[in-house]
Amino acid sequence: MPIYKYKTFAEAEQALWTCHPDEAYYSRLEDLWDFADRLCPIHYPRGIFKFRTIEEANKHREEIEMKHALKMLAERKSKQNK
Repeated sequence: MPIYKYKTFAEAEQALWTCHPDEAYYSRLEDLWDFADRLCPIHYPRGIFKFRTIEEANKHREEIEMKHALKMLAERKSKQNK
């Protein structure tokens, strides 16, 4: 893995962006998401949900994700206390 030196933080930040992704980039991205899903899987409720607005749908998704995050936090705390 090469080591790069940057003169400014902005220059280093710019180097993080991939402007012309190739097939290998998408493969690595897929592997990353698979790893994240195995590391901390989240299960959404089954079924079809109807919402009047996109804001209402986003709120529903955020509530599910927050519930999951709090559950994971509680599990980690209980493991630390043992």
